[in-house]
Amino acid sequence: MPIPPRQLIILDRDGVINQDSDAYIKSLEEWIPYPTAIDAIARLTQAGFTVAVATNQSGIARGYYTHTELARMHARLNSLVEEAGGRIPHIAYCPHGPDDACGCRKPLPGLLHDIQQELALDSLAGSWMVGDSLRDLQAGEACGCRTVLVKTGKGEKTAAKGVGLEHALVCADLADFADALLSGTLD
Repeated sequence: MPIPPRQLIILDRDGVINQDSDAYIKSLEEWIPYPTAIDAIARLTQAGFTVAVATNQSGIARGYYTHTELARMHARLNSLVEEAGGRIPHIAYCPHGPDDACGCRKPLPGLLHDIQQELALDSLAGSWMVGDSLRDLQAGEACGCRTVLVKTGKGEKTAAKGVGLEHALVCADLADFADALLSGTLD
């Protein structure tokens, strides 16, 4: 049975699910999840939402880490979410640098289209896109998603700029968004 778009939540990774770093998250040891984010993903999954991840990972193009090391980080993420009672059916990532002229690097919507195709959805309109940067929100808006800015990671700086947030819900963190969504205060 297809996933109703309103039941899909797409998350950015760094700054939303785990701590971010201006020096990049280059190894499993540097990948430090927010415990409340892992719990939020599990709660959303248990409530019937499908949670996917769309993440720019230009550190691969820059030679800071490999696809294999990224796979280790994502295996750990999936393991923690499953231990908490949740599930992430697909993680889409862009390994390209900002000058590679790819179609997947956010703010372009390629990663979201990958999720759409992988989950066999007709449309992403009405889905949720949660991120900590303007480019996350722009990718979501390009696909008709409802957008959420979390203030973790780079989110506080993004919120302070106030540019491009006209249609975005602003939440303290992923757990705050999950609380609002699960309480029924968001449609």
